[in-house]
Amino acid sequence: MRRKTARLGALIITVGLALIAVACGESARDAIAPTTSSHEGMIEGSVWVADEEGNSLTVIDADTNTAIARVTGVEGPHNIQAVPDGRSVWAVSGHEALALKFDPSTYSLMGAAPTGSEPAHIIVTPDGTTVYVTNGGDDSVTVIDPQTIDVIATIPVGDYPHGLRPSPDGRWVYVANAGGTTLSVIDTSTNQVVDEIEVGQKPVQVGFSPDGRFVYASVNGENAVAKVDVASRTLVDKLEVGAGPIQVFVTPDSATLLVANQGTETNPSRTVSIIDTASFSVVDTVETGAGAHGVVIEPSGRHAYITNIYENSVTVLDVEERRVVANVGTAARPNGISFLAAAPIRPPAFEIEIDMPEHEEEMPGMENME
Repeated sequence: MRRKTARLGALIITVGLALIAVACGESARDAIAPTTSSHEGMIEGSVWVADEEGNSLTVIDADTNTAIARVTGVEGPHNIQAVPDGRSVWAVSGHEALALKFDPSTYSLMGAAPTGSEPAHIIVTPDGTTVYVTNGGDDSVTVIDPQTIDVIATIPVGDYPHGLRPSPDGRWVYVANAGGTTLSVIDTSTNQVVDEIEVGQKPVQVGFSPDGRFVYASVNGENAVAKVDVASRTLVDKLEVGAGPIQVFVTPDSATLLVANQGTETNPSRTVSIIDTASFSVVDTVETGAGAHGVVIEPSGRHAYITNIYENSVTVLDVEERRVVANVGTAARPNGISFLAAAPIRPPAFEIEIDMPEHEEEMPGMENME
């Protein structure tokens, strides 16, 4: 596999937006926005963003809140997930129906595995031993061994599965079935569905509280968030939020839930709802950017990162102070987002182009292609 580099001028990321747009050959809409210096040097790690229509992955240094790399050639990446040990990052190619494994130290493609039709979200279990991918086109979840990059199971789930996440103890994977009204519960020891939980119209994504007691689901069709008791697998409450909620994420102390409200392209929302989990009430609403979509919170709980799908940017939110502290430009239609808890390695050039595998023998996992 070949690895190409281009556009060295894009390394000049401290100059004005207009100069960056010229140097990188990008529009000002995609250029890197200024950051707030007072929040530099607080976090070690990187933020990985799936630019669905940009056919790329943008990598942001969390220490400086600036984009340091863009991996191009990834066709239609919808979602992305860093592995807990920091040694790999997984993404889905919606156009090619592939799960892709990347080395974050070299930005190179390590392997690829086939998925089902219209793959959307990808997750890795907390122990790093199993990868799960939702396939909206055939109502299934693909299960992958991350070491061999082989498909080991295909699990039928509900109608048009979209978002999914594992429980903190790794025993369960909850799947939001966006074409219906349920969450499918997968037992990771058997890779079988053991329950279906009714939560409301068009659940899009789920988020566990780190204490493992509750799972929250964005109920997009009702502009609401559902609260499910994990022990009893029952819906215990529902709360109205902003228009068109998409992704949800809980702070490490389980005390606060963030909900990104996307709205629609014709009538975009641009807010994040901040929810106190104890009272299960909205305590604040913060404006981020048009089409707030993906959300992730770094391990300290201080900062959240939100993709703005209609503005081609990522907003950095101070969760404690409930205010925006930075905005970082991405490529077109940033969607999924994940935090890698390892200091990023700045590549020699901002843009790194990969070659997608074309033949079964080219990469690990590709021998399973039909």
